[in-house]
Amino acid sequence: MATSQEQLKQRAAQAAFDLVKEQLPKQAVIGIGTGSTVNYFIDLLAEIKDDIDAAVSSSEASTARLKQHGIPVLDLNAVSEVPIYVDGADEIDEHLRMVKGGGGALTREKIIAAVADTFICIVDSSKQVGRLGSFPIPVEVVPMARSYVGREIVKLGGDPVWREGVVTDNGNWIIDVHNFDILDPIHLEQQLNSIVGVVTNGLFAQRGANIAIVADENGIQTIK
Repeated sequence: MATSQEQLKQRAAQAAFDLVKEQLPKQAVIGIGTGSTVNYFIDLLAEIKDDIDAAVSSSEASTARLKQHGIPVLDLNAVSEVPIYVDGADEIDEHLRMVKGGGGALTREKIIAAVADTFICIVDSSKQVGRLGSFPIPVEVVPMARSYVGREIVKLGGDPVWREGVVTDNGNWIIDVHNFDILDPIHLEQQLNSIVGVVTNGLFAQRGANIAIVADENGIQTIK
């Protein structure tokens, strides 16, 4: 019987939890991302909540789930270090560069990733790709800049589509960019971020993952 995608997500979350139990210092602050795989991880984290000082969270949804389990959530400004950050991805390549932001939390995710000592990415094998870009690249924009940013993205070779009806936790809008031919993810990440009005984009290439935990039909693959 084939393993469902939800079962694979649960396996990845369990493997990450086992690793975090082993590596996270006692009474440390842990970084928590956003998404369905991370939700499974949060539910497991409740088992060791007394060993954790608190969490910092990349979205209001994850914050609410953490608090439901009695795990305190701190503002990142109140935290000096984050030893481990656990999050998912929409795509990840062999160099552990990612596309993230399908859930709209890319800016806060990228900020916590920048602070964290170790970034553990948890995915099922459907998220592994040879080259990034099949999943559209989310770009968070200040609302008044949406049209201008879209025109600049077209000049870079992408096809921008406004994610209508979506407002990020930061009060901004998202443009999803289709059909980028991504030969150099770091360079494209920098190009997109240099457009005036862009808050950030969903390419996590300059700061990729340190460890990827990938669940497939055969079990767990850990890539460092």
